[in-house]
Amino acid sequence: MQNIEMIEGASIAEIADWLAAKLSGGDGPFAITMPGGSTPFPVLADWTKRNEQKMDWKSLSVWPNDDRIVPEDHEASNTGKMRALLEPVGAKVVALGEDSQPPHFALTWLGMGPDGHIASLFPNTDPQSGDAQVVRRLTPDPLPPHAPFDRITLTLPALLNCDAILFTLGGASDKRDVFEAAMRGEHDLPIARLLRGANERGIKVTCFT
Repeated sequence: MQNIEMIEGASIAEIADWLAAKLSGGDGPFAITMPGGSTPFPVLADWTKRNEQKMDWKSLSVWPNDDRIVPEDHEASNTGKMRALLEPVGAKVVALGEDSQPPHFALTWLGMGPDGHIASLFPNTDPQSGDAQVVRRLTPDPLPPHAPFDRITLTLPALLNCDAILFTLGGASDKRDVFEAAMRGEHDLPIARLLRGANERGIKVTCFT
C-alpha cells in the first residue's frame, strides 16, 4: 500500500509534536477521534501540556473510537480519562451513544491489539466497510480479562470518514508484525480491512511503531 508512512522509535514528545503540527492552524471547528489504552494518554497529556497556549482548543471536539459500557468515573472509561485531560484546556469531549452521529474527522487516531482489532472491532465482530451503522454496541469474544465489559464503538465507515489516520502501536513487536502483514494483504483482520478502506479512499496513514 502506497499511502502508509512508518515511523520507528518516536518518543511521546515527538508524537505529540506531530499531533500539534497536524492539527494547529485550522479555521473553524474540527473533530478528531482517538483511542483509549496505555499508549495514547501519555501522548495526549504531553500534547495538551506543551501546546495549551498554542492551539484553539475550543474549536476541537474529541470523540473516543470506542468505550466500555461503564460510568465515566470508572477507571475503565475512556471518555472519563479524555475529559480529565482535554476539558481543562477547553476542548469538547463527546461520549459515544448508540444514536450518535459522528462527524467527518480531521484525524482518526487509532491503536491496535495483537489480534488485529481496532477500536472495539474485534475479529469476532466481522466489521464491514459497508456497514449501514456508524456506531455499534457489541460484546468482544473473548472478553479481554483486563476490561471484561460490553463496548460501544465506531464502525469502519465512521473511522474512515476522515482526512488522515494515525496509528500508535506503543513499540510492541507483535503488533508491528500484525500491522505489516495487514499492509501486505496477508490476512483479513479488522486492521487489514481498515487499511484497505483507507487505500481505496486515498487516505494517508501514519504509523508510529
